[in-house]
Amino acid sequence: MDAKKTKFIPVAQVRPDAKGRVTLSKLADGISSFNVSKDEDGRLLLEPMVEIPAREKWLYGNPEALRSVHRGLADASAGKTKSLGSFAKFAKEDDES
Repeated sequence: MDAKKTKFIPVAQVRPDAKGRVTLSKLADGISSFNVSKDEDGRLLLEPMVEIPAREKWLYGNPEALRSVHRGLADASAGKTKSLGSFAKFAKEDDES
């Protein structure tokens, strides 16, 4: 993201505490971390990040599978899905991990 091409809207003013920490409180709801960038004028850009479970990381490294998931979610949102019923009869006790 190029900060100079993006329009920023002021949302809050915060002050660092004695140890230089800044509290973002409700501005950080749902955010697990921030990537911090600094420009030549000393401005800081906080890019909100969220973490995913390691077992789901493969999906973001597989563009075809990710497109398929996005198509499925779009179909579900548009009501283009149908229930095939329960698949419980195909499950085995040792399948749960």
